[in-house]
Amino acid sequence: MNREQQDFRQRPAQRTRGTEPGSRDIRNPREARSRDIRGPQDPRRKSPRQEPSDRMRQGRGERRPAGRRKRRRRNAVKGMLLSSALLIVLIALGVAGFLYYRQKGESKIQYAALYETRHYNQSQFQGELFAQDLCVTAGDVALDGFEGDPTLHAAGLFDVNQKQVLYADRMFDELYPASTTKLMTAYLTLKHGNLEDMVTVSETAVSFVDPEASLCGLQVGDQLTLYDLLCGLILHSGNDNAAVIAEYIGGSQEGFVDMMNQEALSMGASKTHFLNPHGLHEDGHYTTAYDLYLMFNACIQDQRFLDIIAMKSYNATVTGIDGSTRSEVWHASNYYSSGLAEPPSGVQVLGGKTGTTDQAGSCVILYHLDSTGRPLISVVMGASDKELLYNDTTRLVTAGSGS
Repeated sequence: MNREQQDFRQRPAQRTRGTEPGSRDIRNPREARSRDIRGPQDPRRKSPRQEPSDRMRQGRGERRPAGRRKRRRRNAVKGMLLSSALLIVLIALGVAGFLYYRQKGESKIQYAALYETRHYNQSQFQGELFAQDLCVTAGDVALDGFEGDPTLHAAGLFDVNQKQVLYADRMFDELYPASTTKLMTAYLTLKHGNLEDMVTVSETAVSFVDPEASLCGLQVGDQLTLYDLLCGLILHSGNDNAAVIAEYIGGSQEGFVDMMNQEALSMGASKTHFLNPHGLHEDGHYTTAYDLYLMFNACIQDQRFLDIIAMKSYNATVTGIDGSTRSEVWHASNYYSSGLAEPPSGVQVLGGKTGTTDQAGSCVILYHLDSTGRPLISVVMGASDKELLYNDTTRLVTAGSGS
């Protein structure tokens, strides 16, 4: 092998790329022939006729941007048409809704006008006013022939039938009520209790240590009817009776006190707040002379209450824890019923409720009938002693019965 043959074998790339003068490019022989035949091209000379494949490639390249623009225009037109159609539909729905509700509103107006035409001046509802059966006043009221006692805490006289306040002195002042508290205890007993029920006395109901406590002498384990307890509560003002009733009706004394306060509000006694069912003194336990009138007026609507306050005394039968029975006599605590005070001339005192503590003074609220049978309610609070209490009550009721 000569040197040229070796050199040819060692340099195949030079041989195949056709870079030597006169060599051919075996990768594209057609292009090489074309260059050999045509020779170098003059750049100023127009290109010869292109091959069909070249024209197709250039044609596709030229048509591609134009097609995109057409499609974009078509999509934009479609979007505008769709938006316009949607807007037209929304406007149509809005107009239809407006016309519908306008027609509906006009029909309601026409119906209201027709209803008023047919029912004008006709009574559609009849109800009772809250205070239409109550004596009402906004302040003090003077009574001819009666001079008030400035030493009292408050006083009032009410005409039950005429719904008239005949006399009022500081009736809305908050005062300690003492045992007149038991009016609410009695009212709830009549409202929620079965007076024939047999009730057992608990230890907590009779654990009083206050020396002022007025008691009916009940003992732990005693059994007696709810009616017996109510009579001792109203007539003899038994604090132990009040506690036993509270536990029986309210489940506990605290639960019963909640009932008392709720009932006071429902009566309109908005300046009353109770802390116990009997009235022994506590600083947050208060009422007014007018609120006491509201409670008493509610009580006298029940004939059973009127029957009890008219008693001079009551004889209760009590069964002890050992099964033995005993009799307890409870006398009325107001001085008119017990004969310790002379009643007003020509006036029948049916009865009522008393209350006394050091802080409250002596208090009494009573139900009377004057010489014509007219019912009156009197309330006197804060007298310094029992003599003054009944003297002022007599003077007040005497003046009121002649008015």
